[in-house]
Amino acid sequence: MSIAGLHHVTATVDGAQPDLEFCVRVLGLCLVKRTINFDNHFVHHFYYAADAVGSPGRIWTTFPYGGRGVRIGTKGAGQVTVTSLSVPEGSLASWRARFAKASTPCHDVAHRFGEETLEFADPSGLRVELVATARDPRDAWSGGLPGDRAIRGLHSVTIQVRDPQPTIDLMTALLGFEVVSERNGRIRVAVAGDVPGHAIDVVHDPDAPTAVNGLGTVHHVAMSITSDAEQVELRERLIAAGRTVTEIRDRCYFKSIYFREPGHVLFEVATQAPGFTADEDAASLGRTLKLPPWEEPSRAEIEAALAPIAI
Repeated sequence: MSIAGLHHVTATVDGAQPDLEFCVRVLGLCLVKRTINFDNHFVHHFYYAADAVGSPGRIWTTFPYGGRGVRIGTKGAGQVTVTSLSVPEGSLASWRARFAKASTPCHDVAHRFGEETLEFADPSGLRVELVATARDPRDAWSGGLPGDRAIRGLHSVTIQVRDPQPTIDLMTALLGFEVVSERNGRIRVAVAGDVPGHAIDVVHDPDAPTAVNGLGTVHHVAMSITSDAEQVELRERLIAAGRTVTEIRDRCYFKSIYFREPGHVLFEVATQAPGFTADEDAASLGRTLKLPPWEEPSRAEIEAALAPIAI
């Protein structure tokens, strides 16, 4: 088994400051890394986590492109359309009250695979869910919300495709997922156990509009792999199966490969090491802007171009 579960989800959002305020103050997540988009050096890349160190499966990341001429995105086929976060069973009443206080609209979703769900939109219009579950053993971050309501990490993501079978075939044959449940146009696949942080829901609709990346959409979902060697092996298997896969890219905190599954959703496979303490100690995570070593000579130029923020 190569894939160990989900690693992170990355979204394109609007303003940097509203994103920080919402993720930290409303959702109670921990800002574990402030860096830049390695492919666009003048845009922030924020890493938030449901623990103090940004463990795989507990990470939500954003690219704030507000003011950069990026259009509002279109949710549809070929995209992650919903990101689901895991919260303790029985906590949704407190979340409804919290969202009301923050003027964040939310609504209940019909029970899905036996778990109560609350959907809301972030300031950029991303569709996000809180799934109340008793199946998540992960501890809450002690610096955030009270433990009986705090987000534990990713629960699952929903991807939308027009034809599910090629997607399911790739995920089961090459990535190690298995189908664990199916109903109402939704197929849930899970890897390394049917538990929160390990599942992807494949929603299929032949008439779904084509997704367009932009503000308020998810850019990609990343899966976790345990070692560099397994990543190399998986890349070779994907290429042999006809997938176009990027070279291995050094993201400083993990190494990554990217490819599109048959339904055109962008998948990343990221290593678990070295983690976010590679360039700062755990007590200092998220406090200062960290750049990849090859960008340090351009720090002054990069900092001048980034949207101003207050932590």
